[in-house]
Amino acid sequence: MSRGRARRPAPAGSVRAAALLLLLVAAAAAAAARIEEEEVDYGAALSKSLLYFEAQRSGRLPHNQRVPWRGHSGLTDGLQQGVDLVGGYYDAGDHVKFGLPMAFTVTMLSWGAIEFGDDVAAAGEWGHALEAIKWGTDYFVKAHTEPFVYWAEVGDGDTDHYCWQRPEDMTTSRQAYRIDPDNPGSDLAGETAAALAAASIVFRRSNPHYSHLLLHHAQQLFEFGDRYQGTYDSSIAEVRSYYASVSGYRDELLWAALWLHRATGRDGYLRYAVDRAEDFGGVGWAMTEFSWDVKYAGVQVLAAKLLLEGDPQAAPHRAVLEQYKAKAEHYLCACLGLNAAGGVNGNGSDNVDRSPGGMLYVRQWNNLQYVSSAAFLLTAYSHYLSSSTTSGGLLRCPRGAAAPGDLLALARSQADYILGRNPLRLSYMVGYGRRFPVRVHHRGASIVAHKANSRFIGCMQGFDDWFGRGRANPNVLAGAIVGGPNCRDEFRDDRGNYMQTEACTYNTAPMVGVFARLHRLATEEGPEGCRRGTAGDDQAECR
Repeated sequence: MSRGRARRPAPAGSVRAAALLLLLVAAAAAAAARIEEEEVDYGAALSKSLLYFEAQRSGRLPHNQRVPWRGHSGLTDGLQQGVDLVGGYYDAGDHVKFGLPMAFTVTMLSWGAIEFGDDVAAAGEWGHALEAIKWGTDYFVKAHTEPFVYWAEVGDGDTDHYCWQRPEDMTTSRQAYRIDPDNPGSDLAGETAAALAAASIVFRRSNPHYSHLLLHHAQQLFEFGDRYQGTYDSSIAEVRSYYASVSGYRDELLWAALWLHRATGRDGYLRYAVDRAEDFGGVGWAMTEFSWDVKYAGVQVLAAKLLLEGDPQAAPHRAVLEQYKAKAEHYLCACLGLNAAGGVNGNGSDNVDRSPGGMLYVRQWNNLQYVSSAAFLLTAYSHYLSSSTTSGGLLRCPRGAAAPGDLLALARSQADYILGRNPLRLSYMVGYGRRFPVRVHHRGASIVAHKANSRFIGCMQGFDDWFGRGRANPNVLAGAIVGGPNCRDEFRDDRGNYMQTEACTYNTAPMVGVFARLHRLATEEGPEGCRRGTAGDDQAECR
């Protein structure tokens, strides 16, 4: 044992100083951790969300295109069939233009602009929101070539998925497929009618002629879908493996009817939704998801809004609308976890599951699409409850009541989870925050930009030279919300892991309205965490 020199005790003052220093360091570290976790920039998220849609554009790009690594593509779409189908959006990381998810994307962008337009404008993004909506609606008008003819799809998934190319280099089939009286597609016609009707409301003041055009097409498409009933995937076999209409077409017809009622004020559209409420499942299905396929929860929320806001046209139909409202509340209570424990079948199915990190969880493949759509309905219903004079300002669930602020808090928690407040501290919005997925399953983003290297890249060459690379994508798909983690908050950033790393337009579209609302509330918060100003709507929302 070493005899070394004896250590002299430190003076009491030095001990106290050292202890104080440790406390200060610990406090600083804790504060830094809190800042890192709590600092969320909803304004930046909103801006990036709208930028993402420019990356997904098909057709001839405008001079004000803000995504520099994209170029013109799909310039001969529809040529084989003798129609102009240039434009629209690619739905995800491939280059097929699928009509049903594209229409739902535009419906949700429009709904967000209708409910939270002032918030979007306050963030300086109103012009970009209009551009995102119009890029879709311009295409829908083109694709509706006759009253009872609508072009449903350009390209086919099987051929497209065989290749890995930039959209500017496409060599895959651009075959187009349509619905008509002999090949009906009420779900697609209904969803497109809903998108056009909602968009007609958005453009009513700024472009009344265009608004009228959109409404005209919406009414014709609704009549088409209602007169010739059937699912579009029964008419177009090529779509079945990709966007099959599992819920059928009745939810889309109810959805379109309520949007047309909102756009026109005509009682006939409301009566359509009331008269068919039971036969079409509007008051029968108690939902725990809302998506491009399953619209019932959105239908029910729209119907409930009429009651909450005391719409005079709702009075004769109150009994049925109350049934719609009860189903809307079932969905919202399910998200909050306030439905009866065990569910009607004793299996817990009446509430939406959550991951350990707090993410709403519906299913393994692209779960964040259900998170974003839930966040939107929660945010919208919170807004409706806050301004309601008929509900007492509360959502009444089997396991307790929820105030508007409770709904908004859950929506905020889901938005924050997407933006990085999760166990991995990883933003699931590409280009947002310090860490985000860099190997997104997206052809255009994963290959050197056409403007940087115009050398043609063939069908299989993209797989050989780019898909299998372990490196980050050369182009950042800013604003894209990827499929996201599994039920255990686990995520693998791998280009081949398309269930988690592929982004879709309908993941991001609902969040535009949510981010706008949260940004407005965050910038107007007072010291007590509530918005400055008079009590009422705003105060209730941040309670």
